[in-house]
Amino acid sequence: MKKIITFYSLVLLQFSCNNESENKYLTYQNIVIISDMSSRLNNKPSKDSEEIHKIVHFFKDDCVKPGKKIGDKSSISFSPFSEKTVTSIDLDNYKTLVEKQSFINSTGKYKNNGLSQKIEDFETKIKETYANTENQGLDLISVLMEKIENEPIIKKDTSFINGRDTTFIKYENHIYIFTDGYLEYQNKKGNSQFYFSDSEIDRVRQFCKSNKVNVLKALEKNKSFCLPAEKSNTYKHINLHILETHERDKNDQLQSYKHPKGIRDNEILKAVWGKWVADSGFKSFDWKKY
Repeated sequence: MKKIITFYSLVLLQFSCNNESENKYLTYQNIVIISDMSSRLNNKPSKDSEEIHKIVHFFKDDCVKPGKKIGDKSSISFSPFSEKTVTSIDLDNYKTLVEKQSFINSTGKYKNNGLSQKIEDFETKIKETYANTENQGLDLISVLMEKIENEPIIKKDTSFINGRDTTFIKYENHIYIFTDGYLEYQNKKGNSQFYFSDSEIDRVRQFCKSNKVNVLKALEKNKSFCLPAEKSNTYKHINLHILETHERDKNDQLQSYKHPKGIRDNEILKAVWGKWVADSGFKSFDWKKY
């Protein structure tokens, strides 16, 4: 009798174990590239294209991984600030795994129109946009906030249930902004809310000199130096990358700076941007100078 009870106990135990739910947690990348097509492109030779090329190939080789990975849901898009998305690749658009892998690996009906070709088309479209777009000045931060709130560029986490199992899908949203860091636009007299250029930079610099403090301390002491924070629940899901390409107070020929280290234009701009990003509640902030 004991043997029979033990046998049925083991069967029930195995049955209950086999029916336990198994949760999966998957993370994918949503890469958004936005370029400032202002006069900065005429000030110094643009290095945007080579940096964008690196981002595109990170998307392909480290996110999608053709031939190595199955079922990726990552995406990449590009737009200038003055336009909506002009080109994109979104693997969420392929609903069946067979079709998605065929596209990723450029096989079957996607032999000549798969991911490899789309990557080429993506970069070609960006080059064409750079060649044909010019904006003299724009309210960059205001436009950025409008894009985040009103255009479908940010992806939200989701989940789906298959029987007793739940799959949780998380998106890492990365916005890469190509700009020189200066916030300049033509109608400053009408609206100076997010305007921060030479005169604003110099005010911070003079304050640092007079009070013998660094830039971060200056921003803490004088709130008028700071950009007004803007709160949104969406921002906490965004990693913001500012790719700064120009240093106006640097003489490239002599390799010298107009101002001493600690209060150079680029250092002040980085601090001002960084405080605005932190105060506004973004997930993370990265500033790259090259």
